[in-house]
Amino acid sequence: MKRVFDFIVAFCALLTLLPVIFIVALLIRFKLGSPILFTQDRPGLNGTVFKMMKFRTMLDGKDKHGNLLPDNERMTKFGAFLRSTSLDELPGLFNVLKGDMSLVGPRPLLVQYLPLYSTEQARRHNVRPGITGWAQVNGRNAISWEDKFKLDVWYVDNQSFWLDLKILFLTVKKVFVREGISADGHVTIEPFKGSKND
Repeated sequence: MKRVFDFIVAFCALLTLLPVIFIVALLIRFKLGSPILFTQDRPGLNGTVFKMMKFRTMLDGKDKHGNLLPDNERMTKFGAFLRSTSLDELPGLFNVLKGDMSLVGPRPLLVQYLPLYSTEQARRHNVRPGITGWAQVNGRNAISWEDKFKLDVWYVDNQSFWLDLKILFLTVKKVFVREGISADGHVTIEPFKGSKND
């Protein structure tokens, strides 16, 4: 039932938001250059790696050694706007159609975090990752990693159709309020360095 719901909602959302997606893509091409999309390997259900799609939000500025500059130096006001309004997440609807992601579930994180999880934290991969999730409507990037993982695992143990509807409703509210977009001192969230407990 959840997969059918995800597919129908994602398909309808893409059709409805097609003009918005087109305009955002044009603005990104004009303001940030190409590529328009940001794709990155992320672990999904059972840790299976897939290509996650988002709209690009940063410049490609590099230092004299050819290394990318820190995020805060590459982030523009336009890119920050895309993140604060979650417009950068719209291409993720294609991931939902493909079955790599769900509308609701733990957010897909970096592949290099996989060996850093405790046994309990790794349970977040027992379900498909989501465009939004329980942790996102309870603090997003402004809460600690430990709290984020506890919320993710709680969702795994308590997921239901009605909980997903509640999360989707709260997500819309969060987008308008623009809360928890970044952690203190970071343009997104500080890197995860491993769990203190197993």
